[in-house]
Amino acid sequence: METLAVTDIRWRVVGGGGPKVVLLHGGLQSSANFTTLAGLLARDFTVYVPDRRGRGLSGPAAAGHGLRAEIDDLAAVLDETGARNVFGLSSGAVVALRAALELPIERLALYEPPLKHGGHDPVAWLSRYERELSQGRTGAAFATVVKGTGGARFVPRAAMLPLAGLAVRNPEIAALVPTMRLDAAVVEDAAGPLSTYAGVTAETLLLGGDRSPSYLTSVLDGLEPVLPRASRTTLTGVGHLAADNSGRPALVAAELRRFFGSRNP
Repeated sequence: METLAVTDIRWRVVGGGGPKVVLLHGGLQSSANFTTLAGLLARDFTVYVPDRRGRGLSGPAAAGHGLRAEIDDLAAVLDETGARNVFGLSSGAVVALRAALELPIERLALYEPPLKHGGHDPVAWLSRYERELSQGRTGAAFATVVKGTGGARFVPRAAMLPLAGLAVRNPEIAALVPTMRLDAAVVEDAAGPLSTYAGVTAETLLLGGDRSPSYLTSVLDGLEPVLPRASRTTLTGVGHLAADNSGRPALVAAELRRFFGSRNP
């Protein structure tokens, strides 16, 4: 696996033939979380996995970093690689969807973008998280993010706190916790009616899991009739992080292989 860079945006590339595909990770993730997914796609595609700014191999995010900067970063990756196929997970899906209104994306696969829809605020956890970070309580902030975004939603917070404390002893996880404010900024900047996306011309695949939080399913329900060239697949037995190394990336890879591979030069 080779690492390339444009300015201070870096990515991993794996594979060397077939259509070019960009995989855009979500919150509490870096490009390393898509190692398995990228490897599964590598025999059929050339796969680029950027680290979004502030994470992994890429440079830090500037003050005021939000959706506009994320779109510009994706534009740089597409321009340098020539890729026109993009998969985004969670906040990465928000970036990819919004970018498709202006960038030359031909095929777009979205896994459960956490857009504001139907009265649900997907970043309602933000104020508590910021308070806990300011107090140096990284484990508590991690628990707040996981609970607030729908992960471990059936586990009482009191039971989760010791586990969160153990998790952030891993320096890679601890380093990602503060970056969730960048993901929150993306979601807040993207707020608005789903009808905004009626102008997306890319062929679009909407992906979700049958074990995901209901508000994420609701967003897909709202996007499906709006996007002019959309199809939808619900994966069985998985939740929001199916594409992650810790999920079931083979299920996601199978769908992406069909979607990005068919009639694609």
